[in-house]
Amino acid sequence: MHVLITGANGSVGRFIVKRLLDDGHAVTVLGRRPLEDWPVDFIGYDLAEKSLQLPEADALVHCALQHVPGKFRGGEGDDPHGFIRQNVEGTQLLFEVAKETGIKHCVFLSSRAVYTDTGNWTVLGEVAETQPGTLYGQAKLAGEEAMKTLVETEFLGSVLRATGVYGLPPGKREHKWSGLFQRFENGKEIAPRLGTEVHGDDLADAVSLLLQKRPFTGSLFEVYNVSDLLLDRQDLLSRYARLKNITAPVPQRADEALGVMDTGKLKVLGWNPGGDRRLQDFLESQCAEGER
Repeated sequence: MHVLITGANGSVGRFIVKRLLDDGHAVTVLGRRPLEDWPVDFIGYDLAEKSLQLPEADALVHCALQHVPGKFRGGEGDDPHGFIRQNVEGTQLLFEVAKETGIKHCVFLSSRAVYTDTGNWTVLGEVAETQPGTLYGQAKLAGEEAMKTLVETEFLGSVLRATGVYGLPPGKREHKWSGLFQRFENGKEIAPRLGTEVHGDDLADAVSLLLQKRPFTGSLFEVYNVSDLLLDRQDLLSRYARLKNITAPVPQRADEALGVMDTGKLKVLGWNPGGDRRLQDFLESQCAEGER
């Protein structure tokens, strides 16, 4: 299969590209810079473009987001209108051109941020209320809607509403918690936080599954939650401290409630995330790396 992917240089995109290559697919990266030393083709692309041509391909995986570096929520910076315009209009144009080009299946990386923040322990199924309270969530929801309006028999749409993604991105030396771990080791005060997480390899597994199985499910448009762990920062840093023999104080337990995503729909397709064991393996690997 020939797969196009946007956002391949990002942390999440790298996990997906590696999995696509491991699955034996031919991959073309659409982006502002190539993936150096990866066996992929490259075509210059930016979400801000007003016109676009795509090569023939079987599928498109859209991960790109125009945002302030290092930020998703709050990624609009001081230009909220530009953030919405580029991400929403750029995504819609990409999907339209993909359909016109004859691409049969499009996978869109959305976010749990599309859901309404209820402030309690609601179980979030894919049919839960979607009234996002951030521009990031609004942009992702608009992307979902743009895809939904275009699907037909010869253009399937799949949405992955992903939670926070951890793990060391292939080809990178740092991960999402690198700065957090460094501040903790240096004795800096760490604010409490509760979140939901999934390893990048498990997210890439979900993409792989959809590319294999979605054309045979009989539906034109489907949304899937992607989440694995409910993780308090106190627990994360306590485990890290034990592995590294660190005596710095851990933060207080977060005093908040959080919607928990139901992933049963994806698991029916065969998705089996790594859970607590994968988190422990990741922490052990990072501690071992730091000792070398």
